[in-house]
Amino acid sequence: MRKELPKQYDPTQVESQIYQMWLDSDCFKAEPDPDKKPYSIVMPPPNVTGQLHMGHALDSTLQDILTRYKRMEGYSALWLPGTDHAGIATQIKVEEELRVKEGKTRYDLGREKFLERVWAWKEKYGSRIVEQQRKLGVSCDWSRSRFTMDEGCSKAVREAFCEMYDKGLIYKGSRIINWCPHCLTALSDAEVEYVDKPGHLWYIRYPLSDGSGDIVVATTRPETMMGDTGVAVNPNDEKFKHLIGKTCILPIMNREIPIVGDEYCEIGFGTGAVKMTPAHDPNDFEVGLRHNLDVIRVIADDGHINENGGKYNGMDRYECRKALVKDLEEQGYLVKTEPYSHNVGTCYRCHNDVEPLISAQWFVKMKPLAEEAIRVVKDGTIKFVPERFSKTYLNWMENVHDWCISRQLWWGHQIPAWYCDECGHINVSREDPTKCEKCGCTKLTRDEDVLDTWFSSGLWPFSTLGWPDLDSEDLKYWYPTTDMVTGYDIIFFWVARMVVSGMEQMKKEPFKTVFIHGLVRDDKGRKMSKSLGNGIDPLEMAEKYGADALRFNLITGNSPGNDMRFYVEKCEAMRNFANKIWNASRYVLMNLTVEENGLPDAADLEIEDKWVLSKLNTLIKEVTENMDAYELGVASAKVYDFIWDTYCDWYIELTKARLYGEDEKSKLAAQKVLVYVLDQFLRLLHPFMPFITEEIWQAIPHEGRSLMLADWPKYDENLNFSVEAAHMESVMNAIRSIRNRRAEMNVPPSKKSTLYVVSDKGEIFRQGTGFICRLAYADQVIICDSDPEGHENMVCVVTNDAKLYIPLEELIDFEKELARIEKEKANCLKQIAMFEGKLSNEAFVSRAPEKVVAEQREKLEKNRALLAQLEESEKRLRR
Repeated sequence: MRKELPKQYDPTQVESQIYQMWLDSDCFKAEPDPDKKPYSIVMPPPNVTGQLHMGHALDSTLQDILTRYKRMEGYSALWLPGTDHAGIATQIKVEEELRVKEGKTRYDLGREKFLERVWAWKEKYGSRIVEQQRKLGVSCDWSRSRFTMDEGCSKAVREAFCEMYDKGLIYKGSRIINWCPHCLTALSDAEVEYVDKPGHLWYIRYPLSDGSGDIVVATTRPETMMGDTGVAVNPNDEKFKHLIGKTCILPIMNREIPIVGDEYCEIGFGTGAVKMTPAHDPNDFEVGLRHNLDVIRVIADDGHINENGGKYNGMDRYECRKALVKDLEEQGYLVKTEPYSHNVGTCYRCHNDVEPLISAQWFVKMKPLAEEAIRVVKDGTIKFVPERFSKTYLNWMENVHDWCISRQLWWGHQIPAWYCDECGHINVSREDPTKCEKCGCTKLTRDEDVLDTWFSSGLWPFSTLGWPDLDSEDLKYWYPTTDMVTGYDIIFFWVARMVVSGMEQMKKEPFKTVFIHGLVRDDKGRKMSKSLGNGIDPLEMAEKYGADALRFNLITGNSPGNDMRFYVEKCEAMRNFANKIWNASRYVLMNLTVEENGLPDAADLEIEDKWVLSKLNTLIKEVTENMDAYELGVASAKVYDFIWDTYCDWYIELTKARLYGEDEKSKLAAQKVLVYVLDQFLRLLHPFMPFITEEIWQAIPHEGRSLMLADWPKYDENLNFSVEAAHMESVMNAIRSIRNRRAEMNVPPSKKSTLYVVSDKGEIFRQGTGFICRLAYADQVIICDSDPEGHENMVCVVTNDAKLYIPLEELIDFEKELARIEKEKANCLKQIAMFEGKLSNEAFVSRAPEKVVAEQREKLEKNRALLAQLEESEKRLRR
């Protein structure tokens, strides 16, 4: 039964009702179906601490468009949602709450009680972002929602860790790691952001032990020199090669350290001699291993100098730097200081400087795992859209270091390793062990650390589908997943880890396509951030303009991999578009007597019907191709243009005479085509604007319970009326040209005129006379073979197929129009004189803000252009 649409579209009413209807009808639910092709996306799990921001809104919109499209194409489409436990971010939130409300630290509670608090916090706030996503209309299968620390994902994490440990791909070792002294945890290479910072290069003299001279080194980090255990030079460097094997004295500490030859040192770079601090630099660590240098750590976890730092013990690292440089200068060891800008590693979360430290941590051996992860991208098994991002991925993967996976936190997947109190053996086990596998001792202590959040996220495409149960129906049907939609900023963090894990655990790629999108920036092109105060809340936009308008704003003009600017005004424009569709649909429904949706017989189709059906047919073909090529912004723009221009502005106008006429057969045919085209474009628009399309579709004649489960339109060769469509375009071009010229001349629609059409396609225009009279405001149309008599005094408009003439006296009152032009010219000249006066005033130009001067220049140019236009009009009238 058809329902009537209210006079105005109110998204706040419609959206919540429609979403509930989808949920109640299980429209989002996906099941393995052997009769359908599988399509799957796993949602990049937002942090449980998160609130929906514009980046999430774009991410969710893109995924929803792809899922809805594939669902309508007949795939068994699964979009699997979930959230990430977000180790450090969540722990910091709860610790902050504990400090503010109770004045306690996590250590006051102890691990178990603190974790109870975190779980309670997660239960209270963790679903907030999920509820926010629903407001956007996302069509996830919520019954399958996962959490990176739920029972299934935790089992998968433990299995993956044990499997890789058993193969020797996970190990514990003392290596140089990135350490954040503020967050007090290790960071992986991908979690370090490099910032170009101004600094200094200090040249320091190390006296040779035999008193024969000294060797000068240059460093940007003098505060680590108390941990120096050697000086390295290139063995081929003529300047230093005689010193290899000798020793020198470490200033301040007065410790004897060796001079070694190693090709790591670049001849001619700096002084050519490099101080070696194996505990605080990854390159020095490697040189130290080759030359058996001591490892002395001088910076503690909190960024202060430790007991190995002598008199600087307890100082902050940068406080120590100042004191040390002062002492070196006073004692004659500082040769010179130069300004030097260099890349400094900072923590991606708190933005404090990262400290390279030697530390016992857990690592994943990446080199052997990278081989397959590189192959599947190089051979095209996994495609990046846009393709250029595969270079970013490969470059990172080909230069990958071992991945530090342990974090000094409590919230997260605790590492499944137990140390034997008796023999020190490390027991790694899928189940909690009760005794040491080596000596049988029952006193075991579990490793305190947790795994990097990205370790569990890396398993997401298959842990959410049932792995490690290889017989899981979901895993067999939907893995590998189809598309991975994500921002370019987490290719290293996440995409690379998922490919590595998929190839190692499943021996199969985790997805076929990585669809990369850019960042959403503000209208000035700046990144949205709290510090700038330029963030725009997507929920506010959805509340004010409707979720459909927000979604369409985010998608139109968006191209894969590129950043986009967000303009609030565009949300308003998209709300106007929604209103245009609503009003057009109401008009069709008010003029509808048919109860079924279907086209009339081809014999009953008139030229404008064939034109609109041809245009629709082309649109279906092109939009489907665009969707398959991930050109979602292009597809949405084409649908927009068709609805606004072809359907609303033209086809509805072209059929009005038939709808209100006496010919019942013609009236019925027009109704059928109007509702058929409406139905088809609602289907094409549905993935982009799901709410309004569903609401309208439910009101028109239809079959099925929901538009989101209806079939995607298909190109039909039988609806390709190219000849008739071309004829109709000729008539429409004539109408457009006449209307434009009349508008230029300020002729009101009420003033009718004779129209002469000179064309060798006279029959086409003869058939279109009705349209031309009604839409080009002609009282009669005369078809000619040659220019009409007196054409010199007529207004002439030329199209591709015709010359169109209108007698000038039928359009305007010459005297009245000349008087109007004269008045406008006088006003224009007055404005020009004023702006020229201002801009010739040197005091004004030099003192006024640049923006104000530019505005005055722009106004001057506009007035000059208007004057030229008025003079041209006057010349035409005086001919």
